Amino acid sequence: MPRYNIIACRVLWREICYYASLSRNVFDFHFLEQGLHNTPDILKKELQESIDKAGDEFSAILIGYGLCSNGIVGIEARKTRLVVVRGHDCITHLLGSKERYRQYFDAHPGTYWYTPGWIDTGGQPGKKRYEQTYQSYVDKYGEDNAQYLMEMQQGWFKEYSNAAYTDLGFGTNDHYKEYTKQCAEWLGWNYDELQGDPRLIKSLVDGDWNSEDFLILEPGQRIVASYDEGIIRAEEI
Repeated sequence: MPRYNIIACRVLWREICYYASLSRNVFDFHFLEQGLHNTPDILKKELQESIDKAGDEFSAILIGYGLCSNGIVGIEARKTRLVVVRGHDCITHLLGSKERYRQYFDAHPGTYWYTPGWIDTGGQPGKKRYEQTYQSYVDKYGEDNAQYLMEMQQGWFKEYSNAAYTDLGFGTNDHYKEYTKQCAEWLGWNYDELQGDPRLIKSLVDGDWNSEDFLILEPGQRIVASYDEGIIRAEEI
């Protein structure tokens, strides 16, 4: 029976653990802190260290990341085969294909994504995040400086107009949907809701890896960005 080591972003822990529990395979899990994609060099460092620390008793190491701001570019398979979903970020895992992600992105370029894992971190744009950030600035810098810092920080909100919620349909998720609706209303954004597709996550944990959806790296290879529809490819170290 295959035994896999899953190393993934914490925003996907719920979905990965659920479908792993339904799989016949055996798993070890290691979830890294959410938000590492904001500092790609740190993401690469922590992910590579986690891969290197994994024992050689695994059939493969399954990577629960997308390209993620190029944070996985340069990651090396040294002792054990690596398997990576071809996707720009974790939303591809939840929508079921990179093609569906691209189609939605092209039709709704100003989209900010909301998912159970992202909402659990408390970092999604909305009234709660605004108030928490504002208070932390007041405590550190005073009222006047806090107002200025918030105006500067919130400028990027203008680049977005659509809050899209997606999940894979298990568990009780109505409170996540309601939270996203409240955030969209507070921000003045449109609210949209997409039914997720577990196909990629199920295939990942079941060991059903086709070359269209997955990149498989053998020991002695590294990940590079392909800048095409495949998103990533392998090259020799």
